[in-house]
Amino acid sequence: MDATLSVHSIVVAAKEQVSCLLGEESAILNMKNSVYYGMNAVGTRIWTLLKQPRSVSELRDAVVDEYDVEPQRCERDLLELLEQMRREGLIEVRRAGAA
Repeated sequence: MDATLSVHSIVVAAKEQVSCLLGEESAILNMKNSVYYGMNAVGTRIWTLLKQPRSVSELRDAVVDEYDVEPQRCERDLLELLEQMRREGLIEVRRAGAA
């Protein structure tokens, strides 16, 4: 099982998916369950950042820098989104310091 999700966790897009940009939005296909997922513009930006392993705090800081959102709200919403993505098999969660 994946590590517990926290601001210190390292997250990365799962290998068993393909995605494409659709304007400012994106579509993701989970190859394991053949389900498509749609992302709005902010979700697409997060998804783009998830192509490389990053800490949740790095993701939060990037979103706060690029969008008009309070850091606490951003962190809460980001953790919720990442947890949903993990449940759907779209991301891998690793302990801080894991490669």
